[in-house]
Amino acid sequence: MAKNQRDELVFVPLGGVGEIGMNMGAYGFGPERSRKWIVVDCGVTFGGPDLPGIELIMANPEFIEERADDVLGLILTHSHEDHYGAVLDLWPGFEKPVFCTPFTAAMLAAKRAGDGIVENVDVTIMRPGKPFSVGPFTIEAINVAHSIPESNALLITTPIGRVLHTGDWKLDPTPVSNAPTDVARLQKIGEDRSTPLALICDSTNALKDGESPSEADVAANLAAMIAEAPNRVAVTTFASNVGRVVSIVRAAEKAGRQVVMSGRSLHRIMGIAKELGMLEGLPPLLDQDAYKTIARNKIVLICTGSQGEARAAIARIARGDHPVIDLNAGDRMIFSSWAIPGNEREVIDIQNRLIDKGVEVITQNDGLVHVTGHPRRDELRKLYSWLKPEVLVPVHGEAVHLEAHAKLGRDSGIPTVCEARNGDLVRLFPEPMAFPSEVRTGELYLDGLVLCTPEESGVKGRRRLSFGGHVVVSLCVNGGGQVVSGPDLVIEGLPETEDESLGELVEDTVAGVLKSMPPKRRSDTEVLNSALFKAIRNEVNAYWGRKPNVSVFVHRV
Repeated sequence: MAKNQRDELVFVPLGGVGEIGMNMGAYGFGPERSRKWIVVDCGVTFGGPDLPGIELIMANPEFIEERADDVLGLILTHSHEDHYGAVLDLWPGFEKPVFCTPFTAAMLAAKRAGDGIVENVDVTIMRPGKPFSVGPFTIEAINVAHSIPESNALLITTPIGRVLHTGDWKLDPTPVSNAPTDVARLQKIGEDRSTPLALICDSTNALKDGESPSEADVAANLAAMIAEAPNRVAVTTFASNVGRVVSIVRAAEKAGRQVVMSGRSLHRIMGIAKELGMLEGLPPLLDQDAYKTIARNKIVLICTGSQGEARAAIARIARGDHPVIDLNAGDRMIFSSWAIPGNEREVIDIQNRLIDKGVEVITQNDGLVHVTGHPRRDELRKLYSWLKPEVLVPVHGEAVHLEAHAKLGRDSGIPTVCEARNGDLVRLFPEPMAFPSEVRTGELYLDGLVLCTPEESGVKGRRRLSFGGHVVVSLCVNGGGQVVSGPDLVIEGLPETEDESLGELVEDTVAGVLKSMPPKRRSDTEVLNSALFKAIRNEVNAYWGRKPNVSVFVHRV
């Protein structure tokens, strides 16, 4: 394809640049009015306490929807939820192919079956080291070490420049059940100076010095903790970390213990790993029904719930309401994970319940039982030295991570560092430059089965209800202003004390308003409605110190 002086290679982050999670980015090539686009990743983040009822949050795809005819496909770097979790919600409407590895394809299929999703996507398998073309883009997947199988960086080549989109990665020379990062290929990319190179790079650990420990180091520590335990050992970890599960199974086998698994997601992912040949040579993994049949000193339990999920196995075990499994004083519980920000309280609550039972709880504060899947500063420096990029765009991080990564890149001599946020348009080549807030972006909430914008979600109303309760008053008046029915009251979420009931206070307030108004004014439904609303809010606020949510329905008969 011949170069065109009007051609540009641009990058537009739609999610994941300004927060950790919800990753979605678009690459465009060509003249501004006729660019062709590919999308990299389509992930989610999780709703917290500030978003009652919201399970998942994903990037609003409005920008690429407006250009749907020029969108050529979606490429997935790996199958963590923050990179692929929104595919089945957002992508079917595009009717464009999804390119991913066999493991990610199997995870998509399992998610679709498990959630009963009717819509499907057109999946094309990609494999590391085998480039493929999508319109003007040539794409090559490059294996990188991470905490889930088949994670990839993407080399995206166009006639005017190349991009190395790292996805999530680290330099781990001894990963478990995974190939290491393909350092030789990265070095070779850097040696090719025929076209300029931009680096779009993970910033998660840009604040941390040194290099991330190896998964093999975690495996050795877990093996020692399992071997020395006198009674049961239970371990909770991210279900998607197949390498960690393999390490636990190998440690159990060496210690003469059998492995029991509990948790739907764990069974699903390990089933996929087995089908793809990732568990060859390992002993069988037993279902939870075998738990009671195995001696206390001959069992290792692997269970879900490392993030404090209320319905997951370890939470139910801690509460004592799991139908099959219990842990007792003298047993050992290892949290081979870290709490994602926002989940800390729930995780600590589970740990406290277990400690109260006499269970020994071991976390990352007690030893190396978990390791990140993201690069620290020395690993970033090594990547810079191999690739020698002309442009760096830090992504996958909050503002503090992005700023630290940008400074590290400048200090390392990268000629152009573009600091971007969601919605910015970054021209990579020619003449690299960031154009802030060039495109519309935002979030979509998954509210039950409904996908909606924040404004459509009703979350603001739920927050008000959670703080102020709700008072509902309904009555009917006739043309003469006489009350012919009611008033009927419904009061939810207001405190009741021994001194005075707020319910009685509301009843007295309504009665006082009705008594104080002459019949003619009572017959005006709008006037009566307004008077009742104001009086109830003011009287409750004077007593309680908070203004309740008040709904008044005055009907004219």
